[in-house]
Amino acid sequence: MLCACSGEQFKFEEAPQSPESLATRDFSASCLSSRTAGDWDSKLEDIQVDEAESTLKEALSLNYEEARALLGRLEYQRGNFDAALQVFQGIDIRSLAPKMIKAIAEKTRHRKPRARGDIVPPGVMSMHSVSLLLEAILLKSKSLKELGHCREAAKECRIILDIVESALPNGMPEGIGEDCKLEEMFHNALELLPILWIKAGLLDEAIIAYRWTLVKPWNLGPQRLAGVQKDLASILLFGAVEAKLPPRLQPWGQGSPSSSIEEAILLLLVLMNKVACGEIKWDEEIMDHLTYALSIIGQFELLAEHVEQALPGVYNRADRWYFLALCYSAAGQKQAALNLLKKVSGFSESKHKPHISSYLLGAKLCSEDSKHAQVGINFARKMINLDNHQSQHFMSEAHKFLGVCYGNAARICLSDSERILLQKECLNSLSLAALNKREDPEVMYNLALENTLQRNLDAAFNSAIMYSETMADNSMEGWKLLSLIVSSQQRFRDAEIVVELALDEAGRMDKFELLRLKAVLQIAQEQPKLAIETYRILLSLIQAQRDLQARNPDHAHIFESEAIAERNLELAVWQDLAAIYTKLGSWSDAKICMDKAKLMDFPSPRSWHTTGVFFEAQSLYKEALVSFSVSLSIEPDYVPSIVSTAEVLMKLGNQSFPIARSFLMNALRLDPTNHQAWFNLGLISKMEGSLQQAADFFQAAYELKLSAPVQSLV
Repeated sequence: MLCACSGEQFKFEEAPQSPESLATRDFSASCLSSRTAGDWDSKLEDIQVDEAESTLKEALSLNYEEARALLGRLEYQRGNFDAALQVFQGIDIRSLAPKMIKAIAEKTRHRKPRARGDIVPPGVMSMHSVSLLLEAILLKSKSLKELGHCREAAKECRIILDIVESALPNGMPEGIGEDCKLEEMFHNALELLPILWIKAGLLDEAIIAYRWTLVKPWNLGPQRLAGVQKDLASILLFGAVEAKLPPRLQPWGQGSPSSSIEEAILLLLVLMNKVACGEIKWDEEIMDHLTYALSIIGQFELLAEHVEQALPGVYNRADRWYFLALCYSAAGQKQAALNLLKKVSGFSESKHKPHISSYLLGAKLCSEDSKHAQVGINFARKMINLDNHQSQHFMSEAHKFLGVCYGNAARICLSDSERILLQKECLNSLSLAALNKREDPEVMYNLALENTLQRNLDAAFNSAIMYSETMADNSMEGWKLLSLIVSSQQRFRDAEIVVELALDEAGRMDKFELLRLKAVLQIAQEQPKLAIETYRILLSLIQAQRDLQARNPDHAHIFESEAIAERNLELAVWQDLAAIYTKLGSWSDAKICMDKAKLMDFPSPRSWHTTGVFFEAQSLYKEALVSFSVSLSIEPDYVPSIVSTAEVLMKLGNQSFPIARSFLMNALRLDPTNHQAWFNLGLISKMEGSLQQAADFFQAAYELKLSAPVQSLV
């Protein structure tokens, strides 16, 4: 090995014609002797490129290309990218590529690497020369990148990959880089190429480059290979391009990934498996990407499995439980999520720092189900009662969920006095939330809803208007609530106008629900023919949507939730139509509609209730009682059937009054604002001679009816 560090005199001779010279031995810029190093630096600073090249060739016995490669490296290391590029452009890689390919192929024919002193076969370029030239190409690519020419840089970088692939079509064997820099240069090029394509804005080319790296065994280390897989998954997820696998990369046929998201998920799952087996280190980005990917396709249970597989120490207990709770709640397993959140706020974690996110998530989940109202109140109270005062945002969120939970608790409360107290606390908490976050649409929506349920219609109307303004009139829930509030004021035509305005902006599913509300408002205005026509339009739209879904069976999983909602809506339409035809005395049409409803959902309490009303209208009281009994056997707290049962019992004679009264009192326990129950209690009191009590009941019924919306709000 030629080494100027030894202090020996260089032998000056003419450059040989073969590609061999110093490159057959190891070269390093640091090998220049201390005696000549200072002169060397000053010379490079003062002379032109051609003079420096000539000096290198004469001093170190280099050929033309090698001298330029070394000089270009020095210029690159100094940050003179223009000068480096000028030097590298003088190297004719196209003419040298066949020799480089031959040299690499010759190297790999021998399983045992040559020693540094071994003689290179005649006419074959040495591996050191190959490495030097590959480095020149790589540095040329990097220089172009630094100068902002990323596309040209990528093309230069690709030359390295083409040369090595031509020489090693089956991948890179182990040990090839023991006595040269070939493997290092090649691996650097593998990692650089997709980055250059990304900077050039050609994401498709970047994806091809990443896939090319992964298709063959290029002897990348586990961590570097994992980095390539992670980067490919990242660009597939966030690159906003659909890059399907080409046929030659689909060895499993139909089992191959069919989309960029599927391919990304498979890559991330492979990486998570490597982490679990200890092949690579834990990388938080892998989990972040997997969380995003599985979330957008709705695979939250699979995500929870991988969270559970995370090794101890990756997450602390509270964070792990919180993450799992998020997964299970998104998967619809609310009870499992609540159980985990209860652990976070339990005794075992009492000595640790309070986990604010868990408290808020627990309160939010409980606010969505009245059965967990008390648990939700506890979560929200823990948040509010923290010693260290949190930000106004967190406090407002806690008060909002607390108010909703109080409202839910009031609706299932059996005690009148306790119900009144809970309703008051509900409005107080929501008002506190509104003070700090008046621009929060959820707060204004819940305020409007609770005021409507408590029949504070003016306050409800104002909150609903503020909600609509906050949402810029883009919320169908807001339009629907506003329409119901207006209907509670007995302004049915105005409510219908609100619905018609909303229909112009509504999406498909929202439009279906608004059309049903429009029909209900037309019934309230005693326009049954218009209502029937509106229902006909709604049914035709639902059928058209069902036909569309049938023609696209591959997208069934996408339409699944919508299909369930459409089926429930269609069921409600048939039940509504049965009620209309019953009022009109069109028994055959009413029966057809009832049969349709029962065919869709036989154990539906409302379907059996509608059947009971149908029999009651024909004075078939025993049959009506049977139907109402079936309805109550399905759902014992179904208030309409409880009230209707009492009405039929009243028609059977005075001896049934005590039983009817008990039914009505039970109905009022469940729904204190049911005006029909109050009215029938008034009738019983009147028939029993309690006129003052009857008058009070009639007054309550009248006031409640005047403030009742045309549809239930909860």
